[in-house]
Parts: sequence; C-alpha cells; structure tokens
Amino acid sequence: MVCGEELIQSEECICLRCVYKLPRTHNFKYPDNAAEQLMAGRIPFERIASFCVYAKKGMLPPLIHQLKYHRHKEVGVLLGRIFGEDLLGSDFLKPIDAIVPVPLHPKKEKIRGFNQAEMIARGLSEVTSLPLLLGVLIRAVFNPTQTKRTKTQRWENVKHIFRVNDPDAFADKHLLLVDDVITTGSTIEACGVALQQCHRLKISVATLGEVF
Repeated sequence: MVCGEELIQSEECICLRCVYKLPRTHNFKYPDNAAEQLMAGRIPFERIASFCVYAKKGMLPPLIHQLKYHRHKEVGVLLGRIFGEDLLGSDFLKPIDAIVPVPLHPKKEKIRGFNQAEMIARGLSEVTSLPLLLGVLIRAVFNPTQTKRTKTQRWENVKHIFRVNDPDAFADKHLLLVDDVITTGSTIEACGVALQQCHRLKISVATLGEVF
C-alpha cells in the first residue's frame, strides 16, 4: 500500500522494507515529549506516545487513508501490532491495565463499517495481551468531521460529545486511550474531560500518528 510492490507470502498490507522505513518517533522512551507538551495542563494524564510522524507527504497518511476511507481495517490492526511490539517491555506499557479506543458515534461507525481506533487498539491488544474495553466510553453526539478545521473549531466540534455510561467499570484503572492521529489534541482532551468522573482513573494515550 505504500510502495506498490508485490507482497511475498509472509507480508500483510505493507512490505517489510516499508515497515522498516516507517518514520517511528520512539517518543514512548522520552517523558515530556512533543505530544505530552501539546496536552500539558489540558487534562490529567500519565504518558503519551505516538508511533510515527504524520507528515503530509510521508508514509503514514496513505495508510491512514486506506484504513479510514477504503475500509482496509486490516491496516489498523497490523500497525497496532507493530506499535505494540515496539512498546513491549517498556516502562510506558508496564502500568497499563486495559486499552480503550476513542469511540465513533454509532451512525458514523455504521457508515464506515468499523471504528478505525478500535482496529488499532485490537492490534495493540493482540501483542500486549492487555484487555480491550469497549462500550463504556461512548460518543453520544454525531459531530462533523475534524478535517480542515482550526484548533478552536476542532475543540468546539468535540467538547461534550463523549460520555462514560458506567464510571465504575473504569474505577482504579490505568487506561491506554487509543486514536489514529493526534493533531491539536482536541479529541483526546474531550475524552479526558469525560473520563474525569471515574474514581482514581489514570490515563495514558497512544496514537499511530503525530502531526508536527
């Protein structure tokens, strides 16, 4: 899906050469990285990690496009697995109890056929053996796409749209909140605000891409 070359039998979606060339950030190794600076003071969080740099003409945007708009959900699972392999054994992953994908509204999920964040989370869960918790954090409002919106517009578009329907299910846990790309951080912030009602909850964040 990146280079257009024919895959060999052991390869999935992306050839091994392109997997090797993915622009990994490795920022899970570095507290106070750029993603954490972006979210500092907005919501309480423990750590934030992004798998790759999301550059306009880079390798990740076409993969995200295939995932979200061409229904290649296997791309999300594969990238989640590769990300999970990088995180295995790291201090970033050790305190995590469970994985929670940023939810889509049911109408949007029906249109797309799946939640792309859930596919990424499934890949992470497969490799790390951390449980996937679905249906507790929900998107209660059907909002327009975030594409081509300013930072202020993005926040106005997502604030108050998430809800926790069973706060006790997340009580005393350290959750890994998973999304596809962090741009302004508005979606992560809105999720974090909704999650504040959960007793003694800790949040870390993992995304496939980070826009610089």
